[in-house]
Order: sequence, then structure tokens, then C-alpha cells
Amino acid sequence: MNVENTSVQMRKGFLEYCILLAIQQGGEVYTSDLIDQLKQAEIIVVEGTLYPLLSRLHKSGTLEYSWQESNAGPPRKYYRLAQPEGAHFLKELDETWASLAASVQKLLNNQTNSKLKNDE
Repeated sequence: MNVENTSVQMRKGFLEYCILLAIQQGGEVYTSDLIDQLKQAEIIVVEGTLYPLLSRLHKSGTLEYSWQESNAGPPRKYYRLAQPEGAHFLKELDETWASLAASVQKLLNNQTNSKLKNDE
């Protein structure tokens, strides 16, 4: 089995959720700032993965963007959650994450309890 491949697939599965959380926290977020937020959370993402995902979320009506002038060059695209669609979608993902986390925690607790019983 390839643990690294499974780990990558797990990260891809929740990357969209993490991106939406970071955008919600920032209000309006420029992509390099978004990448920095994700790196601080120890979620490694490359621009080649991020841009297509942002584009798909925009096309689905989950994200909106605006162009803002920059002192450091051309105008920049800033992303924000679309209202109310993006906020509603994120709320549903919050509920899904809470349910998944609780289910995994139950399995981990069962594993720990089984180990304790076997050690007795």
C-alpha cells in the first residue's frame, strides 16, 4: 500500500472545505494570501491546484471575486464567499465535517478501547 498516495487523496478531499474556511475568515482574500493562510495551517497547496479549484467554485456560484488596484503591479483578483450561496454551502460542509470527524473519533476510541482490553 502507498500511504503517501492515500494521504494526498485525503487532503484533496478536504481542500475545498479548507479553502472556503480561509476565505470566510479573511473576508476578501488574494490568492497569495490564501496560500499563506493554508501553509500556516500546514495544508500544502500549489498554485496549479488552487487556481482551477477557485475557478470551479466561482462557476458554481460559491465564490465571487473583484478586481482591485495594486501598488505592486497589475490589478489583483480578490475572492469572497458568494451570498447567500457560498455561505450556505460552507455551512453544509461544516455539518458534514463535524459528522465525519465524530465518526472517525468513534472509530479511534473503539480502537483504543480494544487495545486496552487486549493489554489487560
